[in-house]
Amino acid sequence: MLPTQKSKEVNLQQAISAKVWKRESFVLCHRKRRVNSIRSRRASNSPCPEYTMRNAGLEEAQAGIKIAGRNINNLRYADDTTLTAESEEELKSLLMKVKVESEKVGLKLNIQKTKIMASGPITSWEIDGETVETVSDFIFLGSNITADGDCSHEIKRRLLLGRKVMTNLDSIFKSRDITWPTKVGLVKAMVFPVIMYGCESWTVKKAERRRTDAFEL
Repeated sequence: MLPTQKSKEVNLQQAISAKVWKRESFVLCHRKRRVNSIRSRRASNSPCPEYTMRNAGLEEAQAGIKIAGRNINNLRYADDTTLTAESEEELKSLLMKVKVESEKVGLKLNIQKTKIMASGPITSWEIDGETVETVSDFIFLGSNITADGDCSHEIKRRLLLGRKVMTNLDSIFKSRDITWPTKVGLVKAMVFPVIMYGCESWTVKKAERRRTDAFEL
């Protein structure tokens, strides 16, 4: 069996990807805020995007998804922002809070890099005359999140990424000058972590279990 990443506490991203899709939910993903999405001359030398998010009033908003008694309506990491809500109306209200606060400091949302994913029916959105794309999945912190919560696509993707790493190391594995323990150590250090990234939130079926076992062999 491939080594599993054991942890007493599952981080917030994993908890959401594991639980949020059990009921109707709406997610808006805004990629690369600082680099590509909201730039201005005033913001070039200041942390305006993070300042904007902190002052948008999201912490006080009732909109969001309840997980373990906590209300979660936004996830921020580096230059990615994700808004979450239980209804289309709630999601729109969160987005407008961010939009209004952004405009106060001369920032503009890049609608082309903004995506919506919903576990239920959703109508077409338009913001400032531009249609916001609706998707069935998106990459969040390196993991593929789907509207139906199916992990099989992410597991297959991880196995493919692992095979790519194995291919890149092929010359090392074939070398007679490198000892077998060293090769095994490379697999454990460079291949297994790629495959098992985010595995704490996976729902593994028998078919996926067989695939991971076969990869190890």
